[in-house]
Amino acid sequence: MDRRKEELEKKRQKLAELRRAREERKAILESQSSQTHASTTSTMSSGAGRDRRAIDDLVAMVLGERSSTSSSQGVGGSDRGSDTGSDFTSSRPTSGNYSSIPSTPISNDPRLSIGSQPVIHTPTYVAELTEAQAFIADIPPLEHVVYSKEIQTSEGSFDVPQLSEEEIRQQIMDELEIKEKQKQAQLEEERLRAEQEKTEEYQDLTDEERKLILGAPEFIDFVDNSSKMVERALNEKYDFMKDYTLGGDIESDETSGKRVKYVCEFWDDRWSKNRSVTDVDWSSKYPELLVSSYNKNPMAPNEPDGVAMVWNLHLLERPEFVFHSQSDVLSVRFSKFHPNYVIGGTYSGQIVLWDTRAKSLPVLKTPLSAGGHTHPVYSLEMVGTQNAHNLISGSTDGFICSWQLDMLAQPQDYLELQHAAHNKTDEVSVTTVGFPDNETTTFWVGTEEGNVYQASRYDSAGSKSGINQYDTYRGHYGAITGLHFHPLSGPVDFSDLFLTSSVDWTVKLWRAKSASKASTQPTSIAPLYSFEHSDDYVYDVKWSPSHPAMFGSVDGNGQFDLWDLNTNTEEPFVSTPVGSGKALNKLAWDKEGRKTAIGASDGRVYVYDIGEIATPKADDWHLLQKNISEMISNQENLTK
Repeated sequence: MDRRKEELEKKRQKLAELRRAREERKAILESQSSQTHASTTSTMSSGAGRDRRAIDDLVAMVLGERSSTSSSQGVGGSDRGSDTGSDFTSSRPTSGNYSSIPSTPISNDPRLSIGSQPVIHTPTYVAELTEAQAFIADIPPLEHVVYSKEIQTSEGSFDVPQLSEEEIRQQIMDELEIKEKQKQAQLEEERLRAEQEKTEEYQDLTDEERKLILGAPEFIDFVDNSSKMVERALNEKYDFMKDYTLGGDIESDETSGKRVKYVCEFWDDRWSKNRSVTDVDWSSKYPELLVSSYNKNPMAPNEPDGVAMVWNLHLLERPEFVFHSQSDVLSVRFSKFHPNYVIGGTYSGQIVLWDTRAKSLPVLKTPLSAGGHTHPVYSLEMVGTQNAHNLISGSTDGFICSWQLDMLAQPQDYLELQHAAHNKTDEVSVTTVGFPDNETTTFWVGTEEGNVYQASRYDSAGSKSGINQYDTYRGHYGAITGLHFHPLSGPVDFSDLFLTSSVDWTVKLWRAKSASKASTQPTSIAPLYSFEHSDDYVYDVKWSPSHPAMFGSVDGNGQFDLWDLNTNTEEPFVSTPVGSGKALNKLAWDKEGRKTAIGASDGRVYVYDIGEIATPKADDWHLLQKNISEMISNQENLTK
């Protein structure tokens, strides 16, 4: 700041000196200007006299008169020239604005120059001075960076090195090694510090604490659910190496048209071992889920007698849910209207209800009393709609019970099936129950003696509830193992057709009489057709939900037969051995009719993909109608 003040003070002094010099110069110029004006005035007056004399001389010369004073005028001219020269003795200013004042000659006639020299006036410059204000700009000077010799070069830098090249290299390597060791030591120190901090932060658990954590229900549920998700993702079978430029596989029509593809099998080492599959069913809500029921394991008396397991097509190694029962589970169903409910019929006659949101034990079950079933429950059916539905159960004690799922303490109503013509007792031992689609009152039952009966849940005009005493469907010579009505789908109604399977090695096709056409006299109804391809007990038969003329059956030889009535009625369309040849107990189609689940007596559940065979053609319904009409006409011809 002091230096800055000194610089400003110097500039002020210099400015004051400049102003003083300018005032002095201005005074000098004013004095010179006054003198010049006076001399100019005198010159102009003398010049006017000279002009008059020049005119007189000219006139005299023209008249031939020579003036006596011409020589003196020449001398005077020279004097005037000297006088004129004295007019320009004023000094020219060195600064300021100047304006030239040219002098005008008296005459430009060249004749005037004869005998005398012309008078030439030099212009006079007058300085015009103006006052200007000086603007002082405070601009700091640029900083000039100057390097000294000591900064640019070090002393002795251009001297010849005293070390050899190898010594320099060795010195550099030593320095690098020292730096590497320092770096390693620093890393080791940081690692030790991190381990120490980790040890201080995480302390080892004791055995008691570890057991307490591993045994916590929340931890077990978390591990179970998380591992299931991972296994589902890992079991996703997608060929990511597929080459779409090659096109599809080229196969013959016979090979591609007649092929049932094996998908997977379900087996659990703990719960499936030494048990038989007693029933299978697909979920109507989740197409990848199916449930299977099992009887007791005689080699594990401490385990529950009955088991039901829910399997997932994306989780092949273990079941999604495992449900327990105190008695063998002989029949099992997913609830059509409650996706979380699984219903089971047991050997003791109890109906149990499991919930996938709860634990393995039933959330509801019927009591062991005379109010319900007292014999094994082999058949379960869900009838009705979303807002009004009932569970219908059939048992070998001859009772048909109707239940509401939220109240299993006692049945809503029960029906005792009795037939006067029964060979031993009046009670009819029911092994299977079947309802036509959209029918909730009239149903058909298969019995142990091999007959099929029509029955009604309620009294109606002209008939009472219970078994129709007059119409008997006779044709089997052994217990009925399966009964299934044709699904109501497609342009033609075949819901009056039903299939039965029996231990007499046959599958039979029936046409049900309408309830309004009940006979008044004892009538024996024969089957429309008998399929006698199997060489062992036929344990189950089911219509395809998509193809009108297709159904499947399973038998004791481990054979899965797929029949197409529009193609051949003598031989199955496809016959496939399943598993290791053990007896196959139950068969179930999925909702779309594309897959079948087959339960075996060795505790395994097999899944097969039917493929394009299950897709019907446009004329399959009319072709089946024609074939059924031929069967009916053949039956009428035989009865005549």
